[in-house]
Amino acid sequence: MKIDLSFNPAELDELQIRDKNVVVIDVLRSSTTIAVALSNGAREIIPVESIENAVKISGSLFGDVTLRGGERNGKTIHGFNLGNSPLEYTETTVKGKSIIFCTTNGSVAMHRSRFARKLAIGSFINATKVIDFIKDVGADFLLVCAGRANAFGNFSLEDAVCAGMIVYELMREESADLELTDSSRAALALYKTYGRSILKMLKETEHGRYLIEIGFLEDIKLSAQVDSYPVLPVLNGNVIKLLKDEE
Repeated sequence: MKIDLSFNPAELDELQIRDKNVVVIDVLRSSTTIAVALSNGAREIIPVESIENAVKISGSLFGDVTLRGGERNGKTIHGFNLGNSPLEYTETTVKGKSIIFCTTNGSVAMHRSRFARKLAIGSFINATKVIDFIKDVGADFLLVCAGRANAFGNFSLEDAVCAGMIVYELMREESADLELTDSSRAALALYKTYGRSILKMLKETEHGRYLIEIGFLEDIKLSAQVDSYPVLPVLNGNVIKLLKDEE
């Protein structure tokens, strides 16, 4: 089994991802929010790459069972029902609903990976589910870190550390059969450096500090709770749902 890793989804060719097995990781906060929403009974998540597409798709769906969720610069998009805070996606709000989901980084990475053979959504809160899924598939995987789009590149420490945790746990049980690329080895090294205190690491990253500044410290605390939402969101057609045996 070969584990490869991309730190920058903008560099990925959508057609090159076709038939690959992929895990998309956006710890702060898309992956975390999707896991929480589906755990709380959301029917499905529809990831889109732009606000325009979100508005277009929502116009063709039933308004009473469809919500629009997402953010720009960490804040709720004007006219949307929800932002990108996992704490907003309560059972009362999302149960039975389809959610059109548009975020700066996470939903874009998910949309670009839509041609994957298998696509799962990973974060710290469902890490073991992701690891078990990779082992069950038993084939090569590409870990895609959604990153953080800014003027200085797309690298995100929190996504890389989460990917490193996945690699580390796979190595512990599959060491004889695991092949790592240089990028997955780099993520592993970052996890060994920063993985002892996930919460401390999240608070100190660029995006973590920004989220704290705009009032989302509780989101960071939730995002740091390893395996607190043991569910596996997977792409099914063009929508993300829970793996069938977890519905």
